[in-house]
Amino acid sequence: MTHSSPAVAALHALAQPADLPALDKVLHQPALKPCIEQYGLTLVTQQLRELLAQLRTQALSQQLPLTQVAADHIIEQLIAKLDQVTRSELKTVINLTGTVLHTNLGRALLPDSAVQAVAQVLTQPTNLEFDLDTGKRGDRDTLVETLICDLTGAEAATVVNNNAAAVLLMLSALAPQKEVVVSRGELVEIGGSFRIPDIMSSAGCRLKEVGTTNRTHYADYERAIGEHTAMLMKVHCSNYAVVGFTKETALSQLVTLGQQHQIPVTMDLGSGTLVDLAQWGLPHEPTVKETLQSGVDLVTFSGDKLLGGPQAGFIVGRKALVDKIKKHPLKRALRVGKLTMAALESVLALYRSPELLPERLTTLGLLTRAQSDIQQQANTLQPSLQQALGHDYQVSCEPMYSQIGSGAMPVESLPSFGLVIRYLGQAKAGRQIMQLERTLRTQPLPIIGRIHKDALYLDCRCLSEQQADTLSTNWSATQL
Repeated sequence: MTHSSPAVAALHALAQPADLPALDKVLHQPALKPCIEQYGLTLVTQQLRELLAQLRTQALSQQLPLTQVAADHIIEQLIAKLDQVTRSELKTVINLTGTVLHTNLGRALLPDSAVQAVAQVLTQPTNLEFDLDTGKRGDRDTLVETLICDLTGAEAATVVNNNAAAVLLMLSALAPQKEVVVSRGELVEIGGSFRIPDIMSSAGCRLKEVGTTNRTHYADYERAIGEHTAMLMKVHCSNYAVVGFTKETALSQLVTLGQQHQIPVTMDLGSGTLVDLAQWGLPHEPTVKETLQSGVDLVTFSGDKLLGGPQAGFIVGRKALVDKIKKHPLKRALRVGKLTMAALESVLALYRSPELLPERLTTLGLLTRAQSDIQQQANTLQPSLQQALGHDYQVSCEPMYSQIGSGAMPVESLPSFGLVIRYLGQAKAGRQIMQLERTLRTQPLPIIGRIHKDALYLDCRCLSEQQADTLSTNWSATQL
């Protein structure tokens, strides 16, 4: 028969609730002083009280080792708890999905000039709604309206918090309790299950569908016009494509029809661009200026997609209609703040020198990035990632295709390069790859890739040099 030593016995002894130290005793421990200075006494006390309550519950159920009720051990747990509860839920991530304008990852990245502009107004008063010439209350739209009109050829413009808000405000102001004519092939659904018919319903107007999913003729619009018609509306199908036996009525034809019946014609461009992207080898996307030149009365588009700015929605076009829209009560509810205005003004200013956009506008720089440059980055990262994953995985550098994203040019792709990870072990490859994807996604600096055919693809198009250096360092020192 063997007897355990007193030290071993103590190690396996269970704590009782009475063994837990009092809250005040822990708070007065010298080791906790730096923690209180960093987080404040209120938060430290609150988290300590919760921790002691959890330990007391474990002690009552005889599941708490006696060694875990020592003050130094409790302080160690408390520090970890405070670090967790004060950690920001909005984290920076590394986007290796291959989607440049990824809605779930924040869409467009702002250029440095916009970041500096936002930082400047963060801590200082601004003339957001103050007219410095008259000394009276001003209109915040005037901060960017001249720029927008110069770049698009519009008579007037207003800004709200996103494009869905722009469409909602436009419909609410111009078509309440009336009919808006839209082709069935353009009743799009955008991210998060927001649909054009739902926005129209929320705006208090009635949708009048014309044509079919794949073919809508001029005569369909003509027959739909009646005494209750308030608007003819087209929606740019930027997040899907209908191919094959199709027919779309030209915007210029709708403009003529609208003028004949004195009905406004509007166009929702979605991810509207201010410049012709074809000059940089990208597919052509209708620009806002081109659309207005067709004679359309109003155009709505986003600020954080192809424009490359912060989240915002624009309504541009005829001054009489824009003025009416700006007087609607919803305008105040949907307006943007000084941070968005500062970023917008800075980004729009870059378009005054379009030949310099690829170097200065982050989004365009990523879209036009050379495949050879991306390949070189992937080749540099491959050895360190292979080392971190070990022999059960194969990491190879392979060509792949990126996409623009956020509903822009859904059938177009961009030649890219990246790392492809495949599992070579005995377990099911799909399960192992899913677990690896989760491991990368839940790291302190999350890495977001995409799974395709039991392999994990890490597209390097959106990877900055600084991020690449961080990954190389981390993978060289870590076993994943």
